Amino acid sequence: MSPLARVLRRRAVGLLGAMTAVVATWTVAAPAAQAEDMRGRQWYLDAMRADELWKVATGKGVTVAVLDSGVDSTVSELRGKVLPGYNFYDAAEGPGRIDNRDDDRHGTNMAIAIAGSGVNGGVKGIAPDAKILPVRTGDFAFFGNGATLKGIRYAADNGARVINISQGGPADEAEDREWLAAVEYAQKKGALIFAASGNEGLDLRAYPAAIPGVVAVGALDTKGKVAKFSNYGSHLALAAPGVELPGRCTNDKTKYCSFQGTSGASAIASGTAALIWSAHPDWTANQVLRVMMETAGHVGEVPSKYIGYGSIRPAQILLEGKGDPGDPNVNPLLAAQRSQSPTPQTSPSPDSTGASGTNGPTQEPKQPESAARPDEGGFPLWGIAVSAVAVVAVIGVVVVAAGRRNRRA
Repeated sequence: MSPLARVLRRRAVGLLGAMTAVVATWTVAAPAAQAEDMRGRQWYLDAMRADELWKVATGKGVTVAVLDSGVDSTVSELRGKVLPGYNFYDAAEGPGRIDNRDDDRHGTNMAIAIAGSGVNGGVKGIAPDAKILPVRTGDFAFFGNGATLKGIRYAADNGARVINISQGGPADEAEDREWLAAVEYAQKKGALIFAASGNEGLDLRAYPAAIPGVVAVGALDTKGKVAKFSNYGSHLALAAPGVELPGRCTNDKTKYCSFQGTSGASAIASGTAALIWSAHPDWTANQVLRVMMETAGHVGEVPSKYIGYGSIRPAQILLEGKGDPGDPNVNPLLAAQRSQSPTPQTSPSPDSTGASGTNGPTQEPKQPESAARPDEGGFPLWGIAVSAVAVVAVIGVVVVAAGRRNRRA
């Protein structure tokens, strides 16, 4: 691919990613003073048997780094949970310590999904006693490779056992090497990295989700099936709830909104890892990931290009004692990826988008599992009746500048 073609592709993919994220955002607001209990809207916590899980572990003792738009520690769900963070993105302020800075609430909502306390009827995270390390690497309209690369190393150097990156974008060959170096650095420090797969509903590799060793996370709907907007591919590792997730509204942090995307799915997967780690503090990152992969729920071929090894099921690990942690020094995802024999259909090159629209691929994959995509998922295997939360939907229209080459996942 020529340099010009690569630039044009990036701009097109960047705009597509931003537009898809907007269309896929459904909002329902409630004033904080009259807020209903958001816990009642968190359908996925019931499906995951969270109330039982919290009797075993709560995420205490585990730090999760949120590489995102920043984290507002003043919202009630995060008071006392957010550590001093660092800014690698804002050119006006320059690199340095940040405090309560989050202009679009994206990072804040990821932090709430991970470690929210649920106080005052607010949103409760899957690992409510985990600590959050905020690392500012980009805002809604821009995902910065350089900032995120620095952020990964910073998080690993500052005690983060789990690193959540609910962002993504394309990269060229030179940046591939930089991503690999940063991910390997974090892994040597003992960290586990989760990243959103993206929201275009395409066979598309976003970075850092596509980097070997990073846990790429897809989204599931309220029925436990793969969400139509969730990007897929041979690099996908796990899937987690990604629709009708309550959080703070972008323009008014006193109100709550419902959102969807692989961003939230990645955050919930990260919180789940923190939950497991708090119950087994002597395990390594490899062991935490291995039990998550071994106990993941799935229907059909494994690994699947739509949900990887399946949907996260922490109850299988913490309540039923399933999953063998295995060798502490062997990364199970890397080992599995190396043992596979990818084909052009299942392992597209980093420069291949495989699509040209917002509603899915222009040509359906020919593998037999593609026909099973609508039924792929894990929640039905839990024997849990999952009902969708009723919401009043309002689709917002925004204008997204097309001058940036990268996009948020």
